[in-house]
Amino acid sequence: MILRHHHLRQTFLVFLATAPLLAADSLDDTFHNPPPDARPRVMWMWMGSNVSKPGITQDLEALKEAGFGGAMMFALSDICTPWACTIGKSPTPGLVAFTDPWWKMVRHAAEESQRLGLDFGMGNCPGYETSGGPWITPELSMQEIVWSQTAVKGPVHVGRKLERAKVDPRANQMFPFFNPATGVLEKPIVKERQSFYRDIAVLALPAAGNVAKDQVIDLSKSMGADGELQWQVPEGEWIIYRFGYTTKGKLVQPAQWEAQGLECDKMNKEAVVFHLNHVLADVRKHLGDLVGKSFTNLHFDSYEAGVPSWTPRMREEFNTRRGYDLVPWLPVKAKRVIGSDAESKKFENDFSSTISDLYRDVYYPTLKKMLNEAGLDLSSEPYGGPWKIEEVVPQLDRVLTEFWTSGDQFKPYGGRGLLERAAWASGKRIIEAEAFTGKPEISRWNETPASLKRDGDSSFIAGVNRQMLHQFAQQPWGDTYKPGVTMGQWGTHFTQNQTWWQPGKAWVSYLARCQALLQWGGIVVPGKVADFKSGSPQLRAIHRRGPEGDVYFLANQSMDPVKARCEFAVSGRQPELWNPVTGTSRDLTEFENNAAGMSIPLEFAPAESCFIVFRKPAAAPRARANFSAIVPVSEVTGPWQVRFDPAWGGPDQPVVFDSLVDWTLRPEAGVRYFSGTAVYSQTFEFAGALSGGRLALDLGTVRHLARVRINGRDLGVVWTAPWRVDVPDGLLRPGANELVIEVTNVWANRLIGDEQEPDDCLWTPGPRGNGRFLKEFPDWLVNRKPRPSKRRLTFTTWNYFTKDSPLTPSGLTGPVRIMRHDWTPRP
Repeated sequence: MILRHHHLRQTFLVFLATAPLLAADSLDDTFHNPPPDARPRVMWMWMGSNVSKPGITQDLEALKEAGFGGAMMFALSDICTPWACTIGKSPTPGLVAFTDPWWKMVRHAAEESQRLGLDFGMGNCPGYETSGGPWITPELSMQEIVWSQTAVKGPVHVGRKLERAKVDPRANQMFPFFNPATGVLEKPIVKERQSFYRDIAVLALPAAGNVAKDQVIDLSKSMGADGELQWQVPEGEWIIYRFGYTTKGKLVQPAQWEAQGLECDKMNKEAVVFHLNHVLADVRKHLGDLVGKSFTNLHFDSYEAGVPSWTPRMREEFNTRRGYDLVPWLPVKAKRVIGSDAESKKFENDFSSTISDLYRDVYYPTLKKMLNEAGLDLSSEPYGGPWKIEEVVPQLDRVLTEFWTSGDQFKPYGGRGLLERAAWASGKRIIEAEAFTGKPEISRWNETPASLKRDGDSSFIAGVNRQMLHQFAQQPWGDTYKPGVTMGQWGTHFTQNQTWWQPGKAWVSYLARCQALLQWGGIVVPGKVADFKSGSPQLRAIHRRGPEGDVYFLANQSMDPVKARCEFAVSGRQPELWNPVTGTSRDLTEFENNAAGMSIPLEFAPAESCFIVFRKPAAAPRARANFSAIVPVSEVTGPWQVRFDPAWGGPDQPVVFDSLVDWTLRPEAGVRYFSGTAVYSQTFEFAGALSGGRLALDLGTVRHLARVRINGRDLGVVWTAPWRVDVPDGLLRPGANELVIEVTNVWANRLIGDEQEPDDCLWTPGPRGNGRFLKEFPDWLVNRKPRPSKRRLTFTTWNYFTKDSPLTPSGLTGPVRIMRHDWTPRP
């Protein structure tokens, strides 16, 4: 099939002003030694008071050793369901976010980040959205218009006190939360919604029908401070509206109950300044000498605070921006029609535009100015709110988008949207992403690097070039209790307590290599970069260009192998294939120059990706295929000695596998429910020829990662297709060869295995299903005593499973074969 690179003749370049110009050999070094900016980060969730200094140190040391570049910390409740919940009997009680003892923990994290050379930032308030806290008063909180109405019939003189609006005392917010006062999932009563009130205007208009603007009578000056109105009512039936405003009662979420507070008014500069001054005062007090060094940014997450309808200067701002007074049009908010339907709709649109303008002109500029003056970057996920993304992105120092794991129902990430385009246009070199946010139906201790690869590659294709993994929960007790603390039901589980943390470092290296090249140079933005579609198989691409040449990232977004002839608008330069999984590169020998540029046959394993690099003069094409045929030479058959770790329920002695089978099909409970790393060993006779082409070891089916050693030599970790490693020349020898394969699976099976045993924890059902969360920390954990249920091996704060939950297929099922590369050109 021929898969063409569309519209490359109409491309235009966005050369980023902040991107360094690299020397001639720098591209190699960028790929093989990714700089700190290219290393992935994590969203580091501090869950309630369950935080410790030793745990902070262990977390950060694990991140550094694994190849991460930093962490963004959020102060959350004990559990997110997604609403804030508590776990009783915390072993580390009394630590409340944004109080002095908590800031001392932040200080420790910043000091450790500096020691380790990690970038450290944090959310700007308790919870992950949006901006506020207990320090925000009703006057400075998000506001909404309210009104009362009084019917009168004239002619008559009215001398009466107008009632204030009757307001639902519950918070006007998108989501409920577990109310600590009632223990019920609900929108809480916020008493300030009844105690705080300010007048806007008093208006009278005919009681029914459409009303001409000049029929609206402003009675504001006729009402006293006590609400007493004096008015001579004209003949007819009238309605008197008393318009005012009160707090929305919107609370930050999902924060500890003790740290709950009102959201600040984003359209009121005084409120935004007050909020940031409060936070920055603590930053200066506790982190002053680390600001701009290890502590670099405050983050404003995706917006979930809803749309306010008022701010104290709304009348003046509206008049300035729209050119007319909003007061006569206020009855439109009470579902009255002023003038015509079209005129009333225009007012509503003008009102919404004014809100959008104020977020653009007040909220974000105030944040940026204050943070930059304090030596910090403004980081934000600028979507979900009442503004235009393209107007906000240029104001940010760090731009984040987000993507969720998709599981088997993969759909390419819908990037190349407003955020990416705005970031490119405004010269942002790095576009970050809250990466792999997981729903509990998909991410339940069964995630693997291979299962995440398509989603991650899809984000790269869309323009993301630094992933911030969601989520890494702070582990206050280190690896004493595994898997340990979680964010509740949410997120993909990335901590040093993951079964595959150690072999998964190979995946972290993959991310860093990809991000290094995807930050290099400048983006080339054509009308359509590429779609590479032909039926089910899909190839997608993104293109960058710098002084050293052109770099294309191509990814197979299907789970089928793909062969394609791809065309690139490049001529006279040598195509190279750089493999970000292995960190290797090689020249491609089979290509054709044509009028469009260059045509190259390429092959991809399921979900495989690569870089095609053009940076040096082209050599003459050679009679050698770009990709070898992999020819079986021999199969490594049983029996296998397989050692399972007894500490995680494995048998005390190695188990003999006469053939390679799924662990969950074995009769031994210690194998069937095993989670962790099992070591397969085998001594095999190699009878094939040791010359005549490069050899490879193909592992067949692996669930889920494997480290391979032949004759004592470490050949690395296999974590994705094509599930094989090359065997260096001379490593295999005639006769006996020793093969060791360390296979690591996921936590799900051991967690299900523990459900076969008596429980020694108390649980609360999740409000949306998907399992249950810890009601209280058990006494045996709090007091560091042996647990009562002796054969339970795992501990975590969210339980997705029952004893009947299906097990996750695990282990090496092969076939394991010695293969030979055949580079003979194919027709």
